[in-house]
Amino acid sequence: MDLPFLLDFLRNLAANNNKVWMDANRADYHRARATFTALIQEVLHGLQRFDPDLQGITPSDSMFRINKNDRFRQSGEPYKNRMGAGMSRGGRHSPWAGYYLAVEPNGQTLVGAGKWRPESTGLARIRQEIHYNGVEFQALREEPRLLHYFPDGFEGERLQRPPKGYDKNDPDIEWLKLKDFFVSHSFSDAELLAPDFTQRVLASFQAAQPLVKFLNRALESE
Repeated sequence: MDLPFLLDFLRNLAANNNKVWMDANRADYHRARATFTALIQEVLHGLQRFDPDLQGITPSDSMFRINKNDRFRQSGEPYKNRMGAGMSRGGRHSPWAGYYLAVEPNGQTLVGAGKWRPESTGLARIRQEIHYNGVEFQALREEPRLLHYFPDGFEGERLQRPPKGYDKNDPDIEWLKLKDFFVSHSFSDAELLAPDFTQRVLASFQAAQPLVKFLNRALESE
């Protein structure tokens, strides 16, 4: 895999984020995307060994388009400055919890796991699972291997007040306020280019698998 070329392409894209430049460098884009595809294939191969929910998932099921979604475009730039993939049961746009990898230069390569911004029904199911199984959820949050790879813990937004139907004195109330159930950490460019990068990504994902499994059990509940 030519990861140095992928980083160089993304740096150049960040400096020339417009359609004219992309059209002129379309061959380089396809070369960079082929490199990212090979990386995701390697990661999926490792993931499928310890998470059976990922069996049959391919890079094309997982990889996001580089074009920005107009709904989320906050600038005139038409392209993302990264290449990303969401690896979960059913692919990148499924409702299930899973794993995320995005390559971006300047130390912004991101590895994450869990569920970011579940829709309302899924969010209610996750909160119910935490409420019913608070001791188990606490053990997951405090598991040393998870904290080793994701020392910042859960990130994202949370409610200011308890969600409807939950008491403010509930021992898990701060976790029930969460809108996102996602952990992540970043890699430097040097770490991305190191020979053991894929192994480190897979070690991170394996540490987060119990969390992913808990969330998917919640999402499956009626």
